[in-house]
Amino acid sequence: MGFRTGAYAKVWEIKKGNGNYTDIRISTSKKNKQTEEYETDFSGYVRLIGTAHQNANTIKEKDTIKIGDCETTNSYDKEKKVTYTNHAIFTFEGVVNDNSAQNSKNTETPAVDDEELPF
Repeated sequence: MGFRTGAYAKVWEIKKGNGNYTDIRISTSKKNKQTEEYETDFSGYVRLIGTAHQNANTIKEKDTIKIGDCETTNSYDKEKKVTYTNHAIFTFEGVVNDNSAQNSKNTETPAVDDEELPF
């Protein structure tokens, strides 16, 4: 599925920021049609901003979220000759499944069959 609106992501780590953001480490997966196995297609840190940051206390490690409004930006540092890519999530939904019983104040929490999740 990749990092995009509507993708399901597993939360692996949560780091509260000093400002008005929270950084989380997530991963998304997709099913390989040839092997029928799930393969990670995105893994990394994303920043929760705005409503997502306000609702960061509703998630914990190993929870599953459904990514809402999000964006990816990049910038180039001429001195260091490095491109930085930033991923931000503005809204998310908490997902209730057999492995996660959580509440999300962000939006209604959809019930999802574990078979629909990409991990």
